[in-house]
Amino acid sequence: MSPNDKQPNAPRKLIVLGSTGSIGTNTLDVVGHLKGTSHALEVVGLAAGRNVDLLIKQAREFDVKHVAIADAGLASQLKEALPGVTVFAGEQSALELVQAVEAQELVAAVVGSAGLPATMCAARRGMTIGLANKETLVAAGSIVTPAIREHNAKLIPVDSEHSAIFQCLDGQQGQAIKRIVLTASGGPFREATKEQIQNATVAEALNHPTWDMGPKITIDSASMMNKALEIIEAHWLFDLPSDKIDVIIHPQSVVHSFVEFADNSILAQLGPPDMRTPIQYALTYPQRLEGCSRYMDWTELSGLTFQPPDHDRFGALKLAYEVIDAGGTAGAIFNAANEAAVDAFLKEKIRFGQITDLVAQALSAIPARPVDCLETALEADRQARDYVNNTVKKTVLM
Repeated sequence: MSPNDKQPNAPRKLIVLGSTGSIGTNTLDVVGHLKGTSHALEVVGLAAGRNVDLLIKQAREFDVKHVAIADAGLASQLKEALPGVTVFAGEQSALELVQAVEAQELVAAVVGSAGLPATMCAARRGMTIGLANKETLVAAGSIVTPAIREHNAKLIPVDSEHSAIFQCLDGQQGQAIKRIVLTASGGPFREATKEQIQNATVAEALNHPTWDMGPKITIDSASMMNKALEIIEAHWLFDLPSDKIDVIIHPQSVVHSFVEFADNSILAQLGPPDMRTPIQYALTYPQRLEGCSRYMDWTELSGLTFQPPDHDRFGALKLAYEVIDAGGTAGAIFNAANEAAVDAFLKEKIRFGQITDLVAQALSAIPARPVDCLETALEADRQARDYVNNTVKKTVLM
C-alpha cells in the first residue's frame, strides 16, 4: 500500500520535521484545531534538532510512536522519557523516520539543508509535502521537482509568500503570468544606513519588527537573505525565469505576495502575519476550513505601504537572480555558504555585513556544475561550508 492510500474516513497520517521550531509548533497547533473535522490528522512521526524537552512534550500530547533527534547524545533521554516509542538519532534520523513510518503527509520545517534528504525521500514515497524548508528547492530544485512529478507526490508551499502566490495562481500558470511579486517586511534594518547594517550587532539583527522566528531565519530576514532564498524557491515552485520574479518592501506584512497577469490585473493574498494560515491551507488543500489564526481587524490598519528594495544595502537579492541564471549547484553553494556565515555571525566571529560578502565569495570561488543526483548537491553544500569556515578562520574583525 502506498503512503497515499488510506481507509475511508480514517485520519490522514502526518510526519512533522522540525516539530520544535516555530513552523513545527504552529503546525501542531493547527493539527489540534483540526481534530474532529473532516481533515483530522494523526501525527505519527516527529523530528527535532536538540530541543529534547519540547519533543518529549509533543510526543506525549499527540501520542506519537516514532520520534527523531539530530543530536545523538540526547537519544537516551528520549528513550527513558518515552518508553515504547521508537527513537531515531543522529544526523540521518529525520531521513530514517520518513523511510520507516507510513504516512500520507509531511510538513518539512527543518531549518537549512539538513532537511533535504528526508524531504527527497518523502517525494519518492509519493507523499503530500507541506514545504516550509525553502533550502530544499534552493539547493536541489532540479532533482526535487522531477521527483515530485515522477512519484505523483504533491508539493504545497507553507512559506506565507509562496502560499500567497500558490493561492493567487489557482492553476493559472505559464503565459498568463507577467510576474510574481514577493513582499518583504524589510526586517529590522529597513531604514538603516549601509554602515549601520554592515556593523549591526547580533541583538540588533535578531530584533525583527513583525515575525517571531528562530535565530537563523531572523538573521536571514535582517540581511534579506531570506527573501533571496524565496526568490530562488519561487523559480522552482512556479517554473518562472528570474525576470518574472520581483520583490517589494511592505512593512505591515498584510499583503503576503501578489501575481500580475498578462492583462495587467493583479491578485493578492492578504491576512494577518500568522503562520497558522498558510500551514492550515497546506494541510486542508484544496478546501478551506474555519481557521485558528488571528482575525484581521481592518479598522486598526492606518494604511498599507510599498517601496522597492535597495539592492545596494541588501546585496543578497542581486545574488539570488545570479544563482537562478547560473543554475546547477549554484543554489546549494549559495544556501550552504549563507548557513555557515550566519553561524559565524551568531558566534560573533564576523560582522553582520560580511555574511553576504562571504556568500558572494563562495559563489565566485566554487564553480557551479549540473545537479545530477542528491549527492552532487550535498557535495557542493560541503565545499561551500568548508570555504566559508576556512575564510572565517583567516578573518580579523575590525
